[in-house]
Amino acid sequence: MLHPTLNTYASLLFFLLGFSFSLSGVLSFRRFKTTVNPLKPQAATSLVTTGVYRLTRNPMYVGFVFFLLAWAMRLGSVWSLLLVPGFILFIQRFQIAPEERALLLLFGAEFEQYQRKVRRWL
Repeated sequence: MLHPTLNTYASLLFFLLGFSFSLSGVLSFRRFKTTVNPLKPQAATSLVTTGVYRLTRNPMYVGFVFFLLAWAMRLGSVWSLLLVPGFILFIQRFQIAPEERALLLLFGAEFEQYQRKVRRWL
């Protein structure tokens, strides 16, 4: 893909971005004392809309995308980049859509307003 040195720096940059987004999302949930468990979105006690949640509705998943990009850069394989859109399509359909339905039931108009204001990804 790139020169090996550039691959290393790009990989490190994407890893740090992924770590930052993921950690910020988890810490925000902890601060508001709401569930981090993606399998139980109906257990959410707060709609978090501050911090990193002003940039994206899904910072932890954005973080995972950056981790995949870091891995692809580290491998130096264009083929490994194909995992990124596959992951996005999968997570959007099987995780984000059910989470958003649960949040809509829990928080109603407040969540709808948040959806209009903040993008799902970046």
